[in-house]
Amino acid sequence: MLIGVIADDFTGGSDIANTLAKGHAPEGGLRTAQYAGVPTGSAAPGIEAGVISLKSRSAPVEEAVTQSLAALDWLTAQGCEQIVFKYCSTFDSTDDGNIGPVAEALARALDCRGVVVCPAFPTAGRTVYQGHLFVFDRLLNESGMQNHPLTPMTDPDLRRVLSAQTSAGVGLVPHPVVGAGASALRKALSDMSHSFAVVDAISDDALLTIGEAVDGAALVTGGSGIALGLPRNFIRAGRTQGGKTPFAPVKGAAAILAGSCSGATRGQVAHHAARHPTLAIDVAGVMAGAVTVEDVVRFVTEHAGQAPLVYSSGTPEQVGTMQSEFGREAVSARLDALFADTARALIAQGYRRLVVAGGETSGAVAQAVCDTLSVDAMGIGPEIDPGVPILNLGDAPVLLALKSGNFGTPDFFGKALAMMEHGA
Repeated sequence: MLIGVIADDFTGGSDIANTLAKGHAPEGGLRTAQYAGVPTGSAAPGIEAGVISLKSRSAPVEEAVTQSLAALDWLTAQGCEQIVFKYCSTFDSTDDGNIGPVAEALARALDCRGVVVCPAFPTAGRTVYQGHLFVFDRLLNESGMQNHPLTPMTDPDLRRVLSAQTSAGVGLVPHPVVGAGASALRKALSDMSHSFAVVDAISDDALLTIGEAVDGAALVTGGSGIALGLPRNFIRAGRTQGGKTPFAPVKGAAAILAGSCSGATRGQVAHHAARHPTLAIDVAGVMAGAVTVEDVVRFVTEHAGQAPLVYSSGTPEQVGTMQSEFGREAVSARLDALFADTARALIAQGYRRLVVAGGETSGAVAQAVCDTLSVDAMGIGPEIDPGVPILNLGDAPVLLALKSGNFGTPDFFGKALAMMEHGA
């Protein structure tokens, strides 16, 4: 294994696994596998990039650090020469962490300084300029992320956010240095006296420059875009041939589970609901025990073959009301458990295609499916929309699409099911 990734949630893990498997034309990518948590055994022969998906983004800081270091130990034991700490392209965290504490622990373990910090993903509208994170033409704190139910982002200055989370120094490599090319960027990073360097990136070309500059670096951190140029370093060095991973479509029963409250997901829910059976989860009913897994499974199976959608998405105001009444963590835990148990029941009944929206929900469902099928490795299939590939699990196989809340076109749900059945 050449590259090892520690992702702080499952949709982010799928996102960067997709980037590594796809690579950049004309070189192509690496043979990539995504893992549900830290595996207990060794990686399968031939895997060149391994992505460990944790559920650590909103976990307590100490727990997130412990899980990440365990992932680091497994990846280095597989021979990984470069580690990537992958977090969300909107830098989802709180004043306490977890991006800073995890990054600092990994840098300490690998004895690194001048470690790149770059959540940019220009294809999805996320760019970094003068150390500030933009979502399309809006600063992060004006993009809707200030209303996130678990990790509200109210400051677009990445240096300031990261400095509040870590005792290590945080520097900046601005756009003109990146624009001067990989050699200039490599020198700026090597001269950096700080532990971390926020690096500007406003285009894919900038990400490719960063990728070339960090050739040989033990640790890199960022969103999925940071991996765009990494495979070709190994391909050009003759360490691997690159290319694309074969994919076989799957027919069979399908369902959609959405637990994201983002504006994009709410729009996708509305688009799908106009054409297909849809069940809105009564959160208060879930908390009171009146809405059960059996109720959800019954709805899905009664509408088999009609692309049924079950969702718990709500407006920021609705989410705030539920959190105030029942507690933020309690609501999140109960909904995650509901969707995970629903997925287990559906897989047991022969469902082979599941589309899931929302980072926390995706993590719960993916872990449930992996446990049900007794697998820990997920293969990477074709990309549905930027950052969202099809994942295949087991010998049957079962196909999953794990969508981060803000990703995907309005028709994403139907498009994902169609690609799973018919291919690209």
